[in-house]
Amino acid sequence: MRKISLIGFVMLIVSIPTFAGGLLTNTNQHVLFLRMLARDASTQIDAIYSNPAGLAFMEDGFHLSFNGQNVYQTRTITSTFAPFAGFGGNQTKTYKGEASAPFVPSLFAVYKKGNWAFSGSFAITGGGGKATFNEGLGSFESQVALIPAMLVEAGRGMVEGGLAPTNPYTGTNQYSVNSFMEGKQYIFGLQLGATYKINEYLSVFGGARFNYVSNSYSGYLKNIQANLAGGDMVNLNQSFTNTAIAARQAAAAFTAAGDLASAEKYTAMADKAEAVAGQTADMELDCEQSGWGVTPIIGADFKKGKWNIGVKYEFNTKLNVENKTKGNLPPPSTDGSDKFANYRDGVNTPHDIPSLLTVGVSYEILPALRASIGYHHFFDTHAKMATVQDPITGDLVDKRNYIGNGTNEYLGGIEWDICKWAQISAGMQRTKYGVKDNYQTDMSFAVSSYSYGFGAGFNLMKNLKLNVAYFWTDYDKYTKNMDDYNGTGIAGTDVFTRTNKVFGVGLDYKF
Repeated sequence: MRKISLIGFVMLIVSIPTFAGGLLTNTNQHVLFLRMLARDASTQIDAIYSNPAGLAFMEDGFHLSFNGQNVYQTRTITSTFAPFAGFGGNQTKTYKGEASAPFVPSLFAVYKKGNWAFSGSFAITGGGGKATFNEGLGSFESQVALIPAMLVEAGRGMVEGGLAPTNPYTGTNQYSVNSFMEGKQYIFGLQLGATYKINEYLSVFGGARFNYVSNSYSGYLKNIQANLAGGDMVNLNQSFTNTAIAARQAAAAFTAAGDLASAEKYTAMADKAEAVAGQTADMELDCEQSGWGVTPIIGADFKKGKWNIGVKYEFNTKLNVENKTKGNLPPPSTDGSDKFANYRDGVNTPHDIPSLLTVGVSYEILPALRASIGYHHFFDTHAKMATVQDPITGDLVDKRNYIGNGTNEYLGGIEWDICKWAQISAGMQRTKYGVKDNYQTDMSFAVSSYSYGFGAGFNLMKNLKLNVAYFWTDYDKYTKNMDDYNGTGIAGTDVFTRTNKVFGVGLDYKF
């Protein structure tokens, strides 16, 4: 009988270091981004993140901004795998995970005096929030879905080996399992830096962001059942445990009676039953990860007349996360290899945040009307990730090998002062990922998208401004066809997509 592996949990752990960098960087640090998107040439307080060199063109004084965002996402995987028909009669299943962050805060502060501006910010700069899959995932269930056919095959082997006169598992064609997956991923960032205005047109910035990664994951496979010999559903661990006990007792009785041939047969039967019982036992995993790294940041801004151009470069962040793992991972193979080596308790795995280049241009069409465009490029192929097992060669390789090119984002936005105390704005963003099929798993996938945002700003007082915005994302669908679905040897298909909705409110204050 083929061993039922913890592939579901392998995918779970492998996903941890891939939830990083351009594939999950939160560029929506300020509500001004949500309501306009193209902010890479900003000279307002949100420039602390989007265009820090532009802070030199702010008014002198102390500027403070506090923002809160409510984020709701869904992640949907539609999986087609013939053995799924054994659980409900449908070979196509939809696994939906809900990811929510009720309150995502960010704090910005700038002190501007003369040619200098000193700035700082604190925000959740990356991660996917919290996601819950109440029915597990296809990578979990596909391993259990093989059980009916495996039992029938094992029964044939028992007949051929003289352990049973007939196949005791003929008619076994259904299964059930209780599976669950929950994960949280956050990257907290504290940014500090200084901006200097060289002349009336040009300014530069130098600073750094201190990143702390906090991830936690839990999941399980419980109460694995099958309709043995076409009968009622039974718990396999319990059933085969009882079978093993009975076979041991029979072997002992035959040994006492001097029938060693029969004792040997029942001993072999007990061994096989114990193996099945162990392979169908409840499986649980609880994993927490943490780590930190520093991101150097430089920038420049050129402002003349109605034009402003901002450039920012964030260097690659060298970062590792340490596992604190509970649960029961399979031991290393008898040949000494260990595909779980990177995921053992106490092991450090790469979690680099890739370098980022942003360029923005803004133009004042009219005194009350402004337009901006922007471009982002994440150098994803330069960031180290955890190793994963290549589905063809079986070798452990850096997952970035499955990224063809870095992430590209194209942005545009417009803002209109409708009166002295109110502004409205809107914008859009196109995000294009360069990932390949082998990068995509049901626990970690990237889907290209279009994002849209709109909102308004209100000058409540001379020095106090309120920003409100709504932002949503339409994701493409990514179809992955596999001849060997999750290592089962059987063909299958996954279709990945997501939804994303954000509502944001922020207050900007000048002292």
